[in-house]
Amino acid sequence: GVLNLPTEKHSHGLRRLAAIESARGSFETAVEAVQRATGQRLGKRVVQQLAERAAGDFDAFYAQRPRHLRAAGDVLVLSCDGKGIVMRPEGLRATTRKAAATQKLTARLSKGEKRHRKRMAEVGAVYDCAAAPRTAGDILASGEDPPQRAAGPKARSKWLLASVVDDAAEVVAQIFEEAARRDPAGRRRWVALVDGNNHQIDRITTEAARRGVTVAIVVDLIHVLEYLWKAAWCFFTEGDPAAQDWVRGQAIAVLSGRSSRVAAAIRGRATRAGLRPDQRKNADTCAKYLLNKRPYLDYRTALEAGWPISTGVIEGACRHLVNDRMDLTGARWGLHGAEAILRLRALHSNGDFEAYWTYHLAQEKRRTHQARYANGVIPAA
Repeated sequence: GVLNLPTEKHSHGLRRLAAIESARGSFETAVEAVQRATGQRLGKRVVQQLAERAAGDFDAFYAQRPRHLRAAGDVLVLSCDGKGIVMRPEGLRATTRKAAATQKLTARLSKGEKRHRKRMAEVGAVYDCAAAPRTAGDILASGEDPPQRAAGPKARSKWLLASVVDDAAEVVAQIFEEAARRDPAGRRRWVALVDGNNHQIDRITTEAARRGVTVAIVVDLIHVLEYLWKAAWCFFTEGDPAAQDWVRGQAIAVLSGRSSRVAAAIRGRATRAGLRPDQRKNADTCAKYLLNKRPYLDYRTALEAGWPISTGVIEGACRHLVNDRMDLTGARWGLHGAEAILRLRALHSNGDFEAYWTYHLAQEKRRTHQARYANGVIPAA
């Protein structure tokens, strides 16, 4: 009990090393790293089990952290997105597993078929940034020796979360909990950045209403630009420099708060050009997107208030937490193994691993030893 020895035969130090190396690279490289450091040869499954055990106190660790306050002028940003992970069949959700069983051929996919082998991991982020007011010209400067542009807001104190077990509603609830921890009195401006996914917007709206907080939802500008570029090729030949000027003009109008006018202008141009339905499809899709997302395209207010308007932080989180580790060639994940690695990578990214490990050891001592002792004495058999 004094030594806090674990119940399994491997020490806490070995478990810690397995957790660090498993989160950093493949289980094969983790096995090699453990052997180099300790001379102990472990199997891949043992390393995976040690990593899973090491991540077991993730939720409890973040739930017990004290609240802290930031400057009232800071913007509090929330963001979420999804990323697919290739799973073993037993790790897929029921609907995906059922769809995978309907594949017509065993050797290859038929036309229009998908492999249905991924399960979506939901990724969340919360961070602080100082307000940085800008103009539309600061975002999209002209190519003619643009003047010095105002710098955008810089993310700091990033907190990341990823889960392949919890659904979007649960992850959104957790990022709201982190936001409430940072701003318990609700004095700061909360901004949610999304890529336009309706389900994510619904979950954020629902959670904000449940907690009674006001959250300004902003759709990522980069996604809007992609729709504008697709619409541009309905009116210009591929590679025409005029398309670039046209897209910039439409984007400036959207940034100035005229997204509805831009949608009407795009549809009107397609009609005047006499384009067939298949030729104007992307133009109509762009116009529909601008109209449907109009409540979340108030970039004029966002720029004046100094809010961020792009989802670069959550996109980077998806790449770092999920792709860089979970998308290794040939990797097929079980549900609990994938969840453990996502949690360990989040701890490292948040800079909380050392504090977490101290907490984890205390919890292990409580579970393994203190819970068994009565007044410091082990009961006789």
